[in-house]
Amino acid sequence: MKVLVAYYSETDNTKKVAQAIHDGLEGVEKDIMPISEAQALDGYALVFAGFPVIASTVPGKMESFLKSIPQSAQVALFATHGSLRGGPLARTAFEYGTTLPKGKVLGTFGCRGKVKRSVIDALLQRAEHKAWAEEAQSAVTHPNDSDFADAKAFAANMLAKAAGNR
Repeated sequence: MKVLVAYYSETDNTKKVAQAIHDGLEGVEKDIMPISEAQALDGYALVFAGFPVIASTVPGKMESFLKSIPQSAQVALFATHGSLRGGPLARTAFEYGTTLPKGKVLGTFGCRGKVKRSVIDALLQRAEHKAWAEEAQSAVTHPNDSDFADAKAFAANMLAKAAGNR
């Protein structure tokens, strides 16, 4: 089985999680690259697609990439975000993200990631975003070793799921 781990990252959080996912894939032919370099997707049976959650959604660049994944490929989404794991902002992004690929989405994985200080400072000034900005400050130590271990486990789980669907 040929597997691609593709990612869009602004702060290297998502890139680091992508590397952990790539490291967790054993016994397969695998590639890892930013979405800007991922052009010919037809040969991949499984595509991991990672992005930072921005404003509770999938960034436009990743949205276009997800729509380009062929129907023949199975998909696993992963994301980094400043919110607590399982929070509504990340869930909203995943719910939307799963509607974009033509192929079957096998699962999702999210973990916290350090948010740019300039973003937090700007959002702290806006009453409607202050609570989230305060929460996001506690993501400063993420992704961490525990997040990377969880990402590797997610990779192995999605690989087993994809193999079972063949």
